Amino acid sequence: AFCRGRVVRVPKGPLIRVVGTEVAIPCSVSDYDGPSEQNFDWEFSREADFVRIVSTWDSTFTSEEYQKRVGRGDIKLRRSSNDAVELVIRNIQPADQGRYKCSTPSTDATVQGNYDAEVQVKVISDGLSVSGSKARSSTSLRLSEGDSFKLRCSATTTSPEHTHLHVTWQVKNGSSWRDILSLTHEGKFQPGPGYEERYRSGDVRLDTGANDTYRLSVSQASSADGGAYRCLVSEWVRGADGSWQKIQEKSVEIATVSIQRTDVVISTSNVSVTERDSLDLTCNITTDRSGIFQAEVMWYFSASPDDTLSDAQLLLSMDHESVVSDSTLISLSHVDRNSYRLLVRDVDVEDSGYYFCEAAIWVPLHNGSWHKVVERTSAPVSVVVTALEPDYDVFLNASKTPKFSDDPTELNCRITNVQDTEANIRFSVSWYYRQHLPSDDVVAEELLASMDADWTLLPGDRGRERIQNGEIIFYKRSADTFSMRIQWTSESDRGDYFCVVSAWSRHRNNSWVRSRDVTSTPVNVFWATQDYTLTVEAVKLKPFFVAGHTFEMTCKVSSKNIKTPRYSVLITAEKPLTDQSNPNGTTRIISLSQDSVVRLEDWTDQTRVDGVVLEKVQENEFRYRMYQTQISDAGLYRCVVTAWSPGGGGMWREAVNGLSNPIQIDFQTSGPVFNVSVHSDSPTIYQGEVADLLCIITTEGMPLEPDDMSFDVSWFAVRSFALDREPVLLASLDRRGIVTQSRRNGSSDLSLERISPLEFRLRVHGCEDHDFGNHYCAVTPWVRSATGVWQREPDIKAKPIFLSVKMDVLNAFKYPLLIGIGLATVIGLLSCLIGYCSSRWCCKKEVQETRRERRRLMSMEMD
Repeated sequence: AFCRGRVVRVPKGPLIRVVGTEVAIPCSVSDYDGPSEQNFDWEFSREADFVRIVSTWDSTFTSEEYQKRVGRGDIKLRRSSNDAVELVIRNIQPADQGRYKCSTPSTDATVQGNYDAEVQVKVISDGLSVSGSKARSSTSLRLSEGDSFKLRCSATTTSPEHTHLHVTWQVKNGSSWRDILSLTHEGKFQPGPGYEERYRSGDVRLDTGANDTYRLSVSQASSADGGAYRCLVSEWVRGADGSWQKIQEKSVEIATVSIQRTDVVISTSNVSVTERDSLDLTCNITTDRSGIFQAEVMWYFSASPDDTLSDAQLLLSMDHESVVSDSTLISLSHVDRNSYRLLVRDVDVEDSGYYFCEAAIWVPLHNGSWHKVVERTSAPVSVVVTALEPDYDVFLNASKTPKFSDDPTELNCRITNVQDTEANIRFSVSWYYRQHLPSDDVVAEELLASMDADWTLLPGDRGRERIQNGEIIFYKRSADTFSMRIQWTSESDRGDYFCVVSAWSRHRNNSWVRSRDVTSTPVNVFWATQDYTLTVEAVKLKPFFVAGHTFEMTCKVSSKNIKTPRYSVLITAEKPLTDQSNPNGTTRIISLSQDSVVRLEDWTDQTRVDGVVLEKVQENEFRYRMYQTQISDAGLYRCVVTAWSPGGGGMWREAVNGLSNPIQIDFQTSGPVFNVSVHSDSPTIYQGEVADLLCIITTEGMPLEPDDMSFDVSWFAVRSFALDREPVLLASLDRRGIVTQSRRNGSSDLSLERISPLEFRLRVHGCEDHDFGNHYCAVTPWVRSATGVWQREPDIKAKPIFLSVKMDVLNAFKYPLLIGIGLATVIGLLSCLIGYCSSRWCCKKEVQETRRERRRLMSMEMD
């Protein structure tokens, strides 16, 4: 696994090739050092010594006996990549049989691996022969669509090696050959692209016969089967590595097949007939088939020329036995051998559309049954049935016209000069509106309502809601008169009105079809009006006041050309751009509707919910009061007034809007300036410790007593190294001393306290790793004015400080190490005890020894 060196590879030999063919021997190198593009040298040996053939980098490398073949290009190198080439030998001969060696010059810092590889090439004689029919090399077949044909070719080989043949039948009806069916060298049948279904159904087969023949059988021939056919045979041999290799390929053209197409056409082109007449169409079948055959014909009808047979309606059919399906008004007759006539009597407007016929050719089989060989569908023919239109005129007049707004309007649409109408004709009406412009600009009309053949009212988009509310009424006054009434006409209803009367004809299936539309001359609904005018004046009642006092202003309204108006008032404030509560600059404070309903709009100060009042002093005078004004209330105040006039149905209609002059609230103050900062003695702590963060407030300018200052303090954290995430609220302390904490997921805890009049401390107890991040505090100062009213100052935010939480490795591993040492000691002592007990009692053996007497030697004298 730790070894690495250059590896030169060539195919595993021997490589068997056929004389006269082109041979390509690949060679590649891997795991090398140096430049990415490597050079290669090729040498050849028949017995012992190698002869140099060609090189990629040395033009003088070629030996004398190969210089002519290399110069002619019969032997060349073809580079496939930076680390691979192929030795190409064109028209290989028996003399080229031998060993070929591929070498790579070293570009490595050290010699590692192999730098050459050899492969044995064996050249065998050409024993493959391919031929067509014995009668002649190529034949021509002329067939009709749906016929069958068979083609034969013979392929044999006398190769000394064990080779397999791969036979492929191909057809060429364009610029390239296409595979039909193959018998592979592994003995498998393989259909070509587009022939899979025909192969599975048996229409395309490949059979083997005696004398090494291969027969292609094609049934149900179509026009796509026309062209030149050839038999392509390749010879394959199994290599030393077990893979199959193609060693040569031969082909022979067998026949040229032409298919005569069977066409189905309708003799008549586009047809136009009058209602109640007869429609006559003929379907002609064009074929050169001379034998016995029968035709099956089916006539179809569709509303669109793009419909398929499944979407079309079958009118009538005749099978190959000349049996015609039953129909009352439609007949199908056999005019001659190849013509079939369709006759539709008493045509109607519903018969307009596209007609086409489908024909199939049936031929008899040897067993007496009939077989369908081809099927064709004609192009659709357009048939237009002209309806017998009734003749009439339409007249529109206004029986009631408005003089003022909200007056009624009534229009009558009358049918006159009715001629050539039958009992099965009825009329309906559609009402349209078009805005009237003084210029010549074209304005599209809008549908107000329409009636169908059953006189069902269908409201349009413009007046749908008013029609449902009964403000616009449509009705039929008499048999020839339709009326429309607008109960309360408004300025938006001024314009041109016209009606369209439609004539409906009853058809054979008792359905009603619209046959004609007649449009009336438009009637203009208009009355002279004067433009509404509305003037609003705002007056500041107290010219001078200070913060904490009451701001008061009145709005006086005057209007002209408005009948019995009522007013709705909205108070708005335009704050300075530095106010972050409303970046758009304009705030909606309070409103009073025309029905004297007061509503707080965007007033969000919960401590002063009752601090703003809007009341109606007189019919055209309104007063706005704001108690205990704050410095943050500075800005421009306006009255937005809307005049309403009574509309139809007891509803109020908006007439005109007006905007007052601005009233400015500006506090001139030289109060203190507050600054805030965050400080920590230990911004880097370990897990489990306590983190102390101080929020320090400083003042500049006018000094204040501590009792005249109060602060709302909130602590936030951004859980990232960069300030690229949303801040998370940790805790807050309001000016009344109430602490509020947000929900936490970890085991750490927070405490927030005031340690001095201008210092607030946040403590994080039992810090965890998720407590890291940028921490900062946001402060809202409150200052008590000379009148004793608390004034809110702009919010300030401190620059964040980064809190880093580290892990105490010693404390983290202290208890696991102690537990491990204790368990190891207990297990060791227990092992020693078990071993001692086992050796003392369980495994003890009694050993009997021969007793020896211990006597001292006696001297010779004493013996």
